[in-house]
Amino acid sequence: MLREVLLSMSRSERLKQVATDAPPARALVARFVAGEKTADAVRATAELTASGRLVTIDRLGEDTLDRSQAEHTRDAYLELLGALGEAGLADRAEVSVKLSAVGQALPGDGEKIAHEFAAAICEKASSVGTTVTLDMEDHTTTDSTLGILRELRADFPSTGAVLQAYLRRTESDCRVLAHEGSRVRLCKGAYSEPETVAFTDRAEIDRAYVRAMKILMQGKGYPMLATHDPRLVEIGGALAVRNDRAPGSYEFQMLFGIRPEEQQRLADQGERMRVYVPYGDEWYGYLVRRLAERPANLALLARSLTSKG
Repeated sequence: MLREVLLSMSRSERLKQVATDAPPARALVARFVAGEKTADAVRATAELTASGRLVTIDRLGEDTLDRSQAEHTRDAYLELLGALGEAGLADRAEVSVKLSAVGQALPGDGEKIAHEFAAAICEKASSVGTTVTLDMEDHTTTDSTLGILRELRADFPSTGAVLQAYLRRTESDCRVLAHEGSRVRLCKGAYSEPETVAFTDRAEIDRAYVRAMKILMQGKGYPMLATHDPRLVEIGGALAVRNDRAPGSYEFQMLFGIRPEEQQRLADQGERMRVYVPYGDEWYGYLVRRLAERPANLALLARSLTSKG
């Protein structure tokens, strides 16, 4: 119930404005978001990679229904990738792209536009020596996103996929995508979904994550295990040993600002540890979804929304 309330809050324009105006909220944002500008994302990337961690950068924003905004997002990624290349960071940092932010939901030829803009981002990424992962969104976009992924991989085979363990279809998708050269990020899922398409009980979701993780770790692809759960991290390491996975043939991923000590511990142990770094001014929905995943942080948000000092 609490998670559903938080997810509903993530869509509230009124609460977004309150949070934007509240100084404590800005401090909370700084904990989970690198900043609003390209330079902020590059700075955070330099700091993280200096500690031995890897990075994937997400320019916040989604559900774009205006072509000019989709073009702006594409151009922002091109600028970011250029800056990463100039800073000598492209070998340790990639970008994550939500297709809805580059036009997927536009009426008429939205999928075509999203493919075109994503391809431009992939081309720029390739030119500076890095790659792209396509973020997954709510279940209504899954088939479209995987279809565009297949098209992009014809020219950019290293383009990464994201699968959400709480969707009932994910085990099947894992089997399709667990092939050689296929980069697949597995996360639990952060959208409000009906029980007809997704598991909603936390224990069920955890079990679904383990089943999907087993498929990916047994396969020939490159699993990217996105979880902050110590139990799942431990199981992931055990599966790597059980399946004779060589170092560097998989990685762990965690969000910027969450369990940084654990991130560093894994990196120091020689694991590939990638940090998902969001930036941009469209931070509100992202932040509240993160709190929905970790309700213990609700008190932080409550203080932000009720205090101006």
